[in-house]
Amino acid sequence: MGSVTAAPTAPDPEDERFMRRAIAEAERALGHDDVPIGAVVVHGGEVVGAGHNERELRQDPTAHAEIIALRAAADALGSWRVLDSTLYVTLEPCAMCAGAIVLARVPRVVYGCADPKAGAAGSVLDVLSEPRLNHRPEVTGGVLARQCARRRCTAAITGSSAARST
Repeated sequence: MGSVTAAPTAPDPEDERFMRRAIAEAERALGHDDVPIGAVVVHGGEVVGAGHNERELRQDPTAHAEIIALRAAADALGSWRVLDSTLYVTLEPCAMCAGAIVLARVPRVVYGCADPKAGAAGSVLDVLSEPRLNHRPEVTGGVLARQCARRRCTAAITGSSAARST
């Protein structure tokens, strides 16, 4: 457990379905000039938490999509432990978000595109596979990677100030 596996040749339809939900959530970030990253937490086949980047909107450095989605999921589940759930996120989690994933005991993480600048699920760091931590989720990367990456590139091309500051 804990190592990143690439999306299989024949992608899991459920993973694609929920990644599309995360992509839709990412689109909402563009409405307030934030980097288009979205996340959803799925429990029992239902979305129990969703979030998109709101750093610019809230002027809060911790308002990442994953943190917002995890807070909503914990509230919906009535527990800080987000067990028996999968977190879908359009971009590989950063160190802060990876730490929150570990602390929330999320058993599975699925991300779209890798982040060679700040990714903490194997690109720059590997917080999610760190054997000295008390929890290591299963990680699948590359699900709808092109579609996820396109959202970020489009924001950079259109001149979003948020896209320039990631």
